Amino acid sequence: MKKIVLSTLAFLIAFASLAQKTYIQAGKLIDVREMKVLTEQTIIVEEDKIVEIRSGYHSGENEDQVIDLKTKTVMPGLMDMHVHIEGQTSPTRYVDGFRDNEADVAYKALPYAKITLMAGFTTVRDLGGSGVNIALRNAINNGLVVGPRIYTAGKSIAPTGGHADPTNGVKRELMGDPGPDQGVINGPYDARKAVRQAVKYGSDVIKITATGGVLSVARDGSAPQFQQDEIDAVVETAKDFGIHVAAHAHGDEGMQRAIKAGIHSIEHGTMMEEETMDMMREAGTWYVPTVTAGMSAAEYAKIPGYYPPIVRDKAMRIGAQIQETFGKAYKKGVKIAFGTDAGVFPHGENYREFQYMTEVGMHNLEAIQSATLNGALLLGIEDKLGTIEPGKLADIIAVDGDPSENIEVMKEVVFVMKDGKIVKK
Repeated sequence: MKKIVLSTLAFLIAFASLAQKTYIQAGKLIDVREMKVLTEQTIIVEEDKIVEIRSGYHSGENEDQVIDLKTKTVMPGLMDMHVHIEGQTSPTRYVDGFRDNEADVAYKALPYAKITLMAGFTTVRDLGGSGVNIALRNAINNGLVVGPRIYTAGKSIAPTGGHADPTNGVKRELMGDPGPDQGVINGPYDARKAVRQAVKYGSDVIKITATGGVLSVARDGSAPQFQQDEIDAVVETAKDFGIHVAAHAHGDEGMQRAIKAGIHSIEHGTMMEEETMDMMREAGTWYVPTVTAGMSAAEYAKIPGYYPPIVRDKAMRIGAQIQETFGKAYKKGVKIAFGTDAGVFPHGENYREFQYMTEVGMHNLEAIQSATLNGALLLGIEDKLGTIEPGKLADIIAVDGDPSENIEVMKEVVFVMKDGKIVKK
């Protein structure tokens, strides 16, 4: 009996050492670190990791899997650093909040998560929702539902009456007096409590609305909304927890206050002046432009009744300015990470950001780098993701055609692997 047990153990050890590998034969492979396109490469994946990259086409033993992408261009899984995975634009959006329970929001979010992953975005940063985004992240991580890897802010933080105050625009008896638990603050003590509460609930990142916004029914879209001591308290408290803070900002003064506080990233940046760009470059602040959101909002504003009048006017005035600002910030050398604000427009159309970025001068491969390596750098996970290199997690996608020559091919992602598992082929 002892010999049989030992023989079985030896067999299992030998079998484990011969674990199945996947050989991905790539006709073209984008090196996003060096921004060049390699030809005829083989990526070898074992379990959830990339273990080797070989020049030429190779295959393994009989048990190994071979993926033929010889006619495709292969690159790391894409990263969108600004999405709202819980919802999606609709002319009924402003009344849905009175009808949908938390469970309704969760079920509606499931297809948005899947669509995002099938579009090639294997990692996203969700910057604000109801808190369902935290549960969705956990469900995806536990393999219960299909979706991208999510880093989420949970609820956004705003002052009373600010862009992310959830009671804007309702009648007074429904407004109540939301506080830090609902992400509404007044003063540095509230600010610290709101951050700590967000961390307690499971947020990976903190998001503040440093200025007014376009799509909320709050009045001003550009004025600063926090005093300096409030932003300072948010950033200092988040730093104690080892997490970053992102600042939604359209107006320039709000951006400057956020940068002075040590904010990690500026989102949108519509009215950013050159002085602020210089401040960001000096401080190493990331810029996440979300051009697609601005362009989409300006277009939806032309549809009668799509937005409430206060939102329509802001969208038409502010929306389309973001692309021009992005072009200036890019030429100034501000650090840029790809982000779209998906949810303001239909999920799965995130690829449009590539088109808008390259229209104003960004090179095609730089745009792809912004959605891969730069996203990983912004999140602080460049040791795990962002490039196709040995030791990295196997997040790999492929498209027909060569995006270095034609960025339009990013619209159709034909192969998606996340964590070494093929989810689209």
